[in-house]
Amino acid sequence: MNALRVTGGRVLRPDGSVTEADVTIDRDAGRIVEVRDVSADGEAPPDADETLDASGSLVIPGLVNAHTHVAMTLLRGYADDKPLDPWLREDIWPAEAELTPDDVEAGAELGALEMIRSGTTAFADMYFAMDRVADVVDRAGLRARLGHGVVTVGKDAADARADVEESLAVARELDGAADSRIRTAFMPHSLTTVGEEFLREGVAEAREAGVPVHLHANETADEVDPIVDERGERPIAYAEDLGALGPDDFFAHGVHVGGGEIDRLAESGTAVVHCPASNMKLASGMAPVQRLREAGVTVALGTDGAASNNDLDVFDEMRDAAMLGKLATDDASAVPAGAVVEMATAGGADALGLPGGRIEAGAAADLAVVDLDAPHLTPVHDPVSHLAYAARGSDVRHTVCDGDILMRDREVLTLDATAVQERAAAAASDLVDRVDSA
Repeated sequence: MNALRVTGGRVLRPDGSVTEADVTIDRDAGRIVEVRDVSADGEAPPDADETLDASGSLVIPGLVNAHTHVAMTLLRGYADDKPLDPWLREDIWPAEAELTPDDVEAGAELGALEMIRSGTTAFADMYFAMDRVADVVDRAGLRARLGHGVVTVGKDAADARADVEESLAVARELDGAADSRIRTAFMPHSLTTVGEEFLREGVAEAREAGVPVHLHANETADEVDPIVDERGERPIAYAEDLGALGPDDFFAHGVHVGGGEIDRLAESGTAVVHCPASNMKLASGMAPVQRLREAGVTVALGTDGAASNNDLDVFDEMRDAAMLGKLATDDASAVPAGAVVEMATAGGADALGLPGGRIEAGAAADLAVVDLDAPHLTPVHDPVSHLAYAARGSDVRHTVCDGDILMRDREVLTLDATAVQERAAAAASDLVDRVDSA
């Protein structure tokens, strides 16, 4: 066995407890072999070929960013302080119309770099030029669920159908790429930006291909009201009628769910990805996270794109989710620290149907080591509380995915950080010039 041992730290266990332990990883298999308490007696652990020092640190499952548009890092700060619909139509969609595959690759590299540095090891991405994004995932060493985003509004039937077919083709062709670290999904943008005919066709073909469905749902009232007015039913009922609810499917946002929709989600096993920072920034509303979890819905966390966040730091999302969950219920005990940590780890892995999310024997070797030796993390009365309320992405010291070290002592090993940032900055500048002259 080619063994990597993470030693000298405390480990966050699946039950939420924290113990002093060493984690032994089989790098060839990409799996955790053993989590051995430091105080445990018995047979000595096998020799390790390499070690990672976790002294003074907390070893946690790699974080999962369960909904993002990673190449939108190029549009970070490009258009702020506007509601969702005009923000999309007046700023984002015109800029995206000028994006090239090279731009998407540059933005995806920047996003991958940011996520590795902040302890994220897996993410879900809805965008286009997904072959380029897949190449980035492969080079960066991350894990991902990828899909081409479909929008049919404003397109003739031929172009709309071609968009659906491209998403299905991407789902078929990229699944299992990057040594099986990439899985795929059919990703219509939303129930209001894709016509019913194309949704029905696409979902039916996705079911035949055995790939999940991921879309934006109930993000704003403006996404709910047209469906209610036109169909006399709420969006989740419409999605169920389309065949788009199921235990492998996951929907982003779920802010305005009501009228039995939470029960439909729970009964179908459809997961919801909560994106608190984006929802606050776009004034979309407060998702009923406590009610969703109490109903048995799997809830994950996502940053959404960096244009509406404006970063990809899942630590920020944990804090925002906890704070917003309390505000939404007028209850300081709602969405507690342990819940948001679970949402960012095991909940995210479960929602995406990807391995990881837990540190235990047999689990995927996806983890991050958080350095607790900082003024804002002193004293450590409760390390789980610190993860939710005090830690930052910059506190991550090491990042490991599939048994490979992606970052050691804050140095990213799989990407050239300087080159990535320079390329992305140049691509963003050129993009804005093209948009201004269009």
